[in-house]
Amino acid sequence: MKNDKIVPLILCGGKGSRLWPLSRQSFSKQFLHIGKNNNKTLLQNTLERISKLENIDKPILICNEDNRFIVAEQIRKINIEPKAIILEPFARGTAPAITIGALKLLKDKNDPHLLVLPSDHEISCDEEFLKSIRSGLNYSQEGKLVTFGVIPNNPSTAYGYIESEDSLKEGSYKGSKVCSFVEKPCLEKAKTLLSNNKFTWNSGIFLFKASSFINEINKYEPKVFANCKEAIFKNIIDLDFQRINKDIFFECKNISVDIAVMERTKNAMVVPMKAGWKDLGSWSEVWESSEKDNDGNAINGNVILKNCSKSFFHSENRLIAGIGLQDLIVVETSDALLVLNKSHSQKVKEVVEELNKNKKSMGFEHKKIYRPWGSYTTLVEDLNWKVKKIEV
Repeated sequence: MKNDKIVPLILCGGKGSRLWPLSRQSFSKQFLHIGKNNNKTLLQNTLERISKLENIDKPILICNEDNRFIVAEQIRKINIEPKAIILEPFARGTAPAITIGALKLLKDKNDPHLLVLPSDHEISCDEEFLKSIRSGLNYSQEGKLVTFGVIPNNPSTAYGYIESEDSLKEGSYKGSKVCSFVEKPCLEKAKTLLSNNKFTWNSGIFLFKASSFINEINKYEPKVFANCKEAIFKNIIDLDFQRINKDIFFECKNISVDIAVMERTKNAMVVPMKAGWKDLGSWSEVWESSEKDNDGNAINGNVILKNCSKSFFHSENRLIAGIGLQDLIVVETSDALLVLNKSHSQKVKEVVEELNKNKKSMGFEHKKIYRPWGSYTTLVEDLNWKVKKIEV
């Protein structure tokens, strides 16, 4: 394998609805300190996890307008200098985002391996993760489009699945040709998939040469390719950020990379991964991933419990006192209180949808807003006035 550079492409978008009220559109879950390794945020852990890869280059980060200063500040705190922070004026799915990143590298006359990483995953075993990535580099060098299939340990209905031509076994890093992708299944189908070693969870992590991906996106979605090419060509540099052309990007189809390319290409390979991977896409998954007391409770902040078990409590301001509770999620912030049974975690986004429909700001905006000079927090407000705390 040649010593080609590896450029991480970090996807920092998201609506912030699944872990509301901690995450919101203005402060998505990748910026939170959650999970087991929560001395750093999910974004910071994502970047530090890949720092030991050989030939790793500066990352490209893609985020929305609202989160640009949060991204810049969080990577500054861990001494990461980016190749670029590209701002999407609208969310258009992973296919356009990856296309923009690949085109930027080719525009700069580079054709590195592009390691596409969502910024909101938890991985508990970094070394196992890196072994899978190193294996994937061999296939990427051959022009393959590599995805990583997580060896499942339960019949999850929260993830999509990848069907491989050959069985993928724990402890092996040998890849296989992709046969098909399966959408999030019902429980009965998930149990069937679990018993077949040819099915793995779809991690949403990808690896390929920039030129290899561009060839495939141009073949299967030529309008996406053309719109992204023109949008990145007519970009504007704004301080530390790169703004792509708003009007052109607006015409881009909203489509995932799986649908646009991976389900259609003849060059897709899947490499097995067994690294303690979690998407942390619901409060029940956050509870599963958190450190717990002897009664199975995960506790953050000002909390007192009596006879409680298997629950998650998070307080930012006020005291939470729990008595005789089981299987609950309780999350308190300055402007919202969430109380739900763990089994209903997937329905949190329905609350956010209703808040947004009624134009309630707590559905999409945090009280704390970041700016290049620091941040401000809205302490109290009424119809015609606000009191803010400013930190410079």
